[in-house]
Amino acid sequence: VFVAGCNAGFWEKKRKPGGGYKLPDTMFTSQAGANDEEELRRLFYVALTRAEQHLFISWSRFKNDGKELEPSMFIAEIRDKHELPVEKIVTDQSVISEFAALGFAEAAAPEIEKIEEEFISRNLEKFVMNVTALNNYLNCPLEFYFKNLIRIPSPKNEATEFGSAVHHALEKLFRKMQDSGRDQFPSKEEFIADFEWYMVRHRESFTKEQFARRMEYGPDVLTNYYDTYINSFNKIVAIERNIRNVVVQGVPLKGKLDKLEFDGKSVNVVDYKTGDPDKALPKTKGPSDKQPNGGDYWRQAVFYKILVDNYEQKEWKVVSTEFDFIEPDKKKNYRREKIIIDAADITTVTQQIKSTWQKIQNHDFYTGCGKEDCHWCNFVKTNNMAIAMHDLASEDEADA
Repeated sequence: VFVAGCNAGFWEKKRKPGGGYKLPDTMFTSQAGANDEEELRRLFYVALTRAEQHLFISWSRFKNDGKELEPSMFIAEIRDKHELPVEKIVTDQSVISEFAALGFAEAAAPEIEKIEEEFISRNLEKFVMNVTALNNYLNCPLEFYFKNLIRIPSPKNEATEFGSAVHHALEKLFRKMQDSGRDQFPSKEEFIADFEWYMVRHRESFTKEQFARRMEYGPDVLTNYYDTYINSFNKIVAIERNIRNVVVQGVPLKGKLDKLEFDGKSVNVVDYKTGDPDKALPKTKGPSDKQPNGGDYWRQAVFYKILVDNYEQKEWKVVSTEFDFIEPDKKKNYRREKIIIDAADITTVTQQIKSTWQKIQNHDFYTGCGKEDCHWCNFVKTNNMAIAMHDLASEDEADA
């Protein structure tokens, strides 16, 4: 039996998120207050007694940053009663390097093999930057490579197809208002019917249970949304507007906007979002220490202003971008987050567009970001597609 990680920080001094879950005192004979420590001790010793022939107890002496770690108090208790051999393990550097090459090292960015130059160049000749491609590249160059350049097919899932059904219903709501000739919105029942039509037409994207759940949840959410906003919607709008043939500082741009609301030539760009508004809020924030490039939604807002303001066919000027959350928050409130964009924001995102465009043109998309939770880096590592691993910390130091 191997009992690893026997440090105080993992046992008696481990922090409990949200206060932890505490079993009732009546379940144990030990007194309240002593319960936690006594139960940990009992758990520890139960693990030890599983061994029939050999028992190995291990703990770390140092963190990765060199700070010393404290062994668990249970180690000292054992050593007070028993004279057990203690062996200091020093791992050979070649073993550490081999381990790192497998992709388990912190901040290890995988590099994939370059494919046929002609194929890549042909794809890049037709490439026009949109905000999704920009966000994907800034999240991870490999994400851009697989999703925007190679364009590997991705399966439809419950959340994205539900979002598409909501978008369809909202598009129909405003188009029917415009087509009425009287600026009259269709009824709530017709609005819900358009949502249900889309869901039925794409029901293969759902399991039976998912479909039933969304068909119950969707009309409820959209009914309340309709009741909340139907009397306050701006009726001077453009719906699902494709904007192309825009060039900013040598970079071709395009985008499809859910809705543009007009006050003369001043525009409020509206983008519909499904999902939890509370979880989405960090994405609406600009650059910070935690998010040096800013959140994806913030960048989307600024990108849309750059796109529309440089659209030569119209004299439109974006004054704000608004994210309209179709699903309510935990308090059942419907939320809209409006982002007012200033000159500094435009400068920052324009620079992101230019630098990302240049990196793409230089074919700088074969090495991942190296973030531990990156889906695409882990996809490459798991499927043994990496031809090299890069230590990001070393690269950052070299750049500095």
